[in-house]
Amino acid sequence: QVQLVESGGGLVQSGGSLRLSCQASGIIFRINMMGWYRQAPGKEREFVARISSSGSTNYADSVKGRFTISRDNAKSMVYLQMNSLKPEDTAVYYCWSGDYPRITYRGKGTLVTVSS
Repeated sequence: QVQLVESGGGLVQSGGSLRLSCQASGIIFRINMMGWYRQAPGKEREFVARISSSGSTNYADSVKGRFTISRDNAKSMVYLQMNSLKPEDTAVYYCWSGDYPRITYRGKGTLVTVSS
């Protein structure tokens, strides 16, 4: 059974930082593309970042230079370091595997709230 479990969300002030983590199980983690997307209330989901099995990364323009995605294949973990957070980053953040937008699996999400 595949599981992706996110953690690390919370309330932070504008300009602050958070680190999201995603623990994967039930998949051959090291060969999978992994990533994050987010969905704010009343809005469409938005691609945030992805990282390939070899470590190549891509970011949405809205987070480039502020967010960093990384992975630890030995631990089946993927991370999202978020710096210089803005109120518009407020959303539920989901970890996914597969490829975007045709993701194969996703977690239940973790809420990030950035106050102004």
